[in-house]
Amino acid sequence: MDLSEEVMRALDKMGMKTPTSVQKQAIPLLMDNRCVIAKAPTGTGKTFAFGIPILEYLNMDADFVQALILCPTRELALQICTELRALGAFIKGLKICGIIGGQKMDKQVQMLRKKPQIVVATPGRLLDHVQHRNIDISDIYTLVLDEADKMLDMGFIKDIRKIMKITPQDKQIAMFSATMSREVMNITWEYMDGADEIEVAPKAEDMPKISQYILHLEEREKMDAFGKIMERYNCNRVMAFCNTKTRVRVVTEGIKRLGYKAECLHGDIGQGARNRIMDDFRRGKFNILVATDVAARGIDVSDIDTVFNFEVPNENEYYLHRIGRTGRAGRAGQAFTFVNYSQSLRMDDILHYTKVQTQELDLNGTEEAAEES
Repeated sequence: MDLSEEVMRALDKMGMKTPTSVQKQAIPLLMDNRCVIAKAPTGTGKTFAFGIPILEYLNMDADFVQALILCPTRELALQICTELRALGAFIKGLKICGIIGGQKMDKQVQMLRKKPQIVVATPGRLLDHVQHRNIDISDIYTLVLDEADKMLDMGFIKDIRKIMKITPQDKQIAMFSATMSREVMNITWEYMDGADEIEVAPKAEDMPKISQYILHLEEREKMDAFGKIMERYNCNRVMAFCNTKTRVRVVTEGIKRLGYKAECLHGDIGQGARNRIMDDFRRGKFNILVATDVAARGIDVSDIDTVFNFEVPNENEYYLHRIGRTGRAGRAGQAFTFVNYSQSLRMDDILHYTKVQTQELDLNGTEEAAEES
């Protein structure tokens, strides 16, 4: 790709040598000023797929917001800001502002007065600032809707329509979504007629370096196996996944009984408590976070080194979403999946779908490489 020296230096510093599938497809289209609808799973490099074209075409002499990135959660907004700042580290004068709930408005107003070129925001808080005339988004060049399906699931459809209305009619729109629900399709039909559509199937080569292990265990054996793995495999920052909120609670309590500090996220956890839990996790007040797949959407913590699947996920794509929580920012990661007899066929289906290389792990024996399915 024909990229600027500043962006290439940043990519080299981060150790990024080869674009992922979504980047190969999306970047040329977006740099050609095309609108793009991309269906792509988590962990495949979506942020750089829209971030690189945005940075390449910024007018550094302008003093207004040129790119607006909308996302569903505070955690994802913060992560996008971090990744874009790293990508634009060598661009003199670059200013990126995060506008999210859970922070004081005054602090955000001060950041907006510095005239950022890029704003990353959750829809509700953005509209609060628009209403108070703290930000003008009427001249933006590019609008990105990241994790669009999650935003619409969370009820942001009215906010998104308001934002569409007050931004330029001829703006470039890039939509990224893991799924194409009816609500997502409605938005594309309404605002993105003629957009280029790309679909990226989960591919192992797009994933970071993650050692993946499968353990065949009965339910009663799982917690003991968890404790042994924590000790033997140097697990420091951990996410564990279960399929239901009931199992999340049970597993969290079991982990605490082993003497570890753990908290959980599931559908019954309110936003205020969720924010507190995530802040404590980032600060290292506890090192194990247990969650359902839905509750974990939007969470991006760059230094997670280990993922546990206490249950085989119900959807094939969820497996890559889960393990993609580790191995971020150029680090290696490891993932352990506990499979009981009734879930063996489900796991076989996931391996066939994702084409990943796994190892069978017997904690009382040796590791054996499993064939790609």
